[in-house]
Amino acid sequence: MFEDSWYSIVPDIAQRRGTTNSNAPSSATGHRRKESLLQQPNENIGNGAHGTQLSALYEDHENTNSPPPATLIPRANSWSDLSKVDIKRSPPPTKIAPQKRHKTHDIRSQLEALTLCPLERRLGVVAQDGVSYDESTEELLQASQQEYLLYHGQLELTERHLGTLVEDANKALGILESLCKSFQTVEEQTTSFRSQCDDLLTEQKRLEALAEEVGTDLHYYAYLDNVTRRLNAPGAGRLVDDEAFAEVLANLDSCIDFMTKNNHYRDAESYLARYQSLLTKALHLLEVGFTNRLEKVSSEIARQIASTQSESARHALAYGRFEEILLESYSLIPNIQTVVLSAYDQYGQAKPGLNSDIYSNTANNLFHAYWAVRDRDLKPIVQHEAEAFRQEAKDLSVETAARTFVKQCFERSYNEATLFRKLFSIEPHYSTDAKSAFAALKSNTRSLVTGTNITPIATALQPVLQAKDLKTICQVVGWVTSEYLLLDYDEDETPFTTHCRGLASRLLVEHLWTFTDAFFEAEIAKSISKAAITPEALKIGAMTGNDSASNAFPPVKKAVELLGMFDQSMPKERCQRNSPVVFKIVKESIAGLQRAEARIKSSKNGTDPDLFMIKNLLLLKNELMTLEIGDVRNSQAAGIGLEHFGQIWEAISSNIPLNLVGNIITSFTSYIPGSSLWSRGNGAPTPPAGSQNVTQDDAGEQLDNLLRQSIYGFTRRWATTINEAIAKNKLGGKNIAKIERDLDEMLDRAFTNQPEVVAKLKEAIQIDAQAQNEAAKENKSGGRGVKT
Repeated sequence: MFEDSWYSIVPDIAQRRGTTNSNAPSSATGHRRKESLLQQPNENIGNGAHGTQLSALYEDHENTNSPPPATLIPRANSWSDLSKVDIKRSPPPTKIAPQKRHKTHDIRSQLEALTLCPLERRLGVVAQDGVSYDESTEELLQASQQEYLLYHGQLELTERHLGTLVEDANKALGILESLCKSFQTVEEQTTSFRSQCDDLLTEQKRLEALAEEVGTDLHYYAYLDNVTRRLNAPGAGRLVDDEAFAEVLANLDSCIDFMTKNNHYRDAESYLARYQSLLTKALHLLEVGFTNRLEKVSSEIARQIASTQSESARHALAYGRFEEILLESYSLIPNIQTVVLSAYDQYGQAKPGLNSDIYSNTANNLFHAYWAVRDRDLKPIVQHEAEAFRQEAKDLSVETAARTFVKQCFERSYNEATLFRKLFSIEPHYSTDAKSAFAALKSNTRSLVTGTNITPIATALQPVLQAKDLKTICQVVGWVTSEYLLLDYDEDETPFTTHCRGLASRLLVEHLWTFTDAFFEAEIAKSISKAAITPEALKIGAMTGNDSASNAFPPVKKAVELLGMFDQSMPKERCQRNSPVVFKIVKESIAGLQRAEARIKSSKNGTDPDLFMIKNLLLLKNELMTLEIGDVRNSQAAGIGLEHFGQIWEAISSNIPLNLVGNIITSFTSYIPGSSLWSRGNGAPTPPAGSQNVTQDDAGEQLDNLLRQSIYGFTRRWATTINEAIAKNKLGGKNIAKIERDLDEMLDRAFTNQPEVVAKLKEAIQIDAQAQNEAAKENKSGGRGVKT
């Protein structure tokens, strides 16, 4: 940046010093100027003669506190190194030898001597070499200031150097400012250029997108010839066993979707029809390929199954070997799964889509072809199991045979469902949708039991159970319910148990429950509705053991038995939610009791009609309560009792005024824990005698009203009889003890071993009698007041 001349330190002072020294007189005697401090230690002066040492001047050098002699410094690398270089390169200060003082002369005496010198001599004295005094003085002054002048020169040099640096920096700043302005000018010029380039790029992208769109649209038109040649080629059937078949289906779907969305394009409808036709043709090729594959495998497996009698060998051939051979294909099974999953999801629900109808039709055809082959191959096994079931039911036990047969069918159905899932990659679940895979498979009724076809089980069971009694049917149905629908809490949920639960639910709902209900209705009509009523049946006989139903009305006894059997064979949800069978049992039992009550009243056979109704209605109501809480007792083991009677009576025994006998009876019969069975709320007490309309469709409400009326009539009549007997006894009439004894005998005969029932009825009679007496007293007091 700077030239070397900037660092050539040759001050003018040094030049003048040389000139002055060369002209100085060189006398051998007299005073001499001390050596210049600018002279280097080893430098020669004049013609090579060394000057006299300063000690010869007898000057005072005691004051040595002076700056070091100035020296020329070399060129510094930078300004920060200048001081360091000066210190390193400066020669060591010259040590002036101590001068000896002359004992005979003193400085003061010398000065005085100089003062005494004549003025002419002092002013006009001229050195031998011709130098005047003024010049000497100037030289002495310069010599004394030589060190400071050297520093001043160095500072001036530094100032000039720094000034030059500042000027160069200002020039650099000016250059940078001009560059900045130039850059701004260039930026202004390039902004418009950039915007033009952006516009060009945008236009390029638009053209590229347009070209790509045109090329894509053209692809949907150009693909028609390619796929037509491939599907119409002589060896097109081999395409279904290749990975390219799935690509063909995907391309056809894309083309059909494009033509449907862009129907305003030229010839779009024509191309759409042709693509749909090609899709149908491709799927038909898949159906043919799959059918041929099934036939090939079936011809080998069916022959081996027919030739063996071992159950384990047949099972291994029907499932293990069949699956191994059928799945040995390059891409046929994956292509089938692709088609099926295009129509249904993994649970068999229909998928929405433009070509869903075409795919679902093909999938259903594949399903039917598969099940047709499976039904044909496994028919020997299915027929053998059905014959074994019928023979075992005939020779041994129907219940045991039915259990074995149902288990075999459920296991076979699970194996078939597993194989179906591996082949088609779906597992159809129960669905009421007509477009679901379940609905499509359910319509395929064959002899093989599958997850959607349970008709063969019902077809085999119903003819055998038809010839048996209702109890056997209930045992079989109850076993299916408890075995598969009612799982234990500690039982693990497995795919097999889930599958069996679904099969059992459909078997019961669609077949066995309807079959069992028909048997119950037939038994109800035979044993209750059309039962012959004998005169002995209208009497309340003595109880047998602890069975409270032993002396009940025969149709009611049969109704209680049927309710117990129905509860054992059905889940609680079906018994407690308006079951038609339960409704009919209760309805026909009430009708039979009403007919019997009418005959008792007309024949006057000595039976209390109200007590007859109370006895049988309480028995029927107690059984309904037991069924609701799920506590179904075995009548043969423990007998049938009125274990809920105390609970009913306690509900009416508190906070009831003694004079409200009607409300007592109402509350007594309204407290029905099983009332929810008949969808009736527990509201305000119902009046005792027919003030509320009875719904004919609600058998439970009808039963409650009849029970209220019977209890009210029984307690009212006997309370009146007792009050009349007491009044007559005071007048010398009939003894009241006989009436109470007759009442006790009647109640004990009707409710043997049930003292709680007898005590509550007696209590009700006493409360009613007391209420009648109080009412009579009030009437008398009221009559006197009116007369007065």
